[in-house]
Amino acid sequence: MEFKVFNLGQFDHYAEKYGITEFTPQNLYINGLISQTDVIKVLGKGEIKGKFTFKVHAASASAKTAIEAAGGTLEIVK
Repeated sequence: MEFKVFNLGQFDHYAEKYGITEFTPQNLYINGLISQTDVIKVLGKGEIKGKFTFKVHAASASAKTAIEAAGGTLEIVK
């Protein structure tokens, strides 16, 4: 399976630019960040400051830890 990969360091920028606080495949698609069929994986590179909700297909353990430490939530969707 090929993932569309995002690093944690990108999400504060996306939140500011697009007004997103819930990162889901639908929200990322609507804002032109992915195609409709992309499978999303979040990696732990970089820092995240915002308290965001993530509903993605996969995430690294370090991303999960950082998201939860910032007060956010992570849900793995199919």
